[in-house]
Amino acid sequence: QVQLVESGGGLVQAGGSLRLSCAASGSDFTFYRMGWFRQAPGKEREFVAYITTRGGTNYIDAAKGRFTVSRDNAKNTVYLQMNSLKPEDTAVYYCTGDRRIAGGWAYWGQGTQVTVSS
Repeated sequence: QVQLVESGGGLVQAGGSLRLSCAASGSDFTFYRMGWFRQAPGKEREFVAYITTRGGTNYIDAAKGRFTVSRDNAKNTVYLQMNSLKPEDTAVYYCTGDRRIAGGWAYWGQGTQVTVSS
């Protein structure tokens, strides 16, 4: 059974940094795309960033210049370095992965809470 397990969330003051990690286990394949979504209280889940096995990346506008997504293909692990955090970044952050080049996301983690205080 494929599992994605996130770590690295927590409480940080505005302007601070956090690094999220997500490790995939139980798969005999490498996810072509791995990425991050987030869901703030009372809001829908939204895309944050993703990275392909070839290093191609895509970010939501609010993350550009502040967040960096990276991965270790050998470990099937994806990271999200978040700098200059703002209170509006407060959300549960979900790791996701898929084998396909494009389309939906087949696998999801349980989420990790990120809280940014003002």
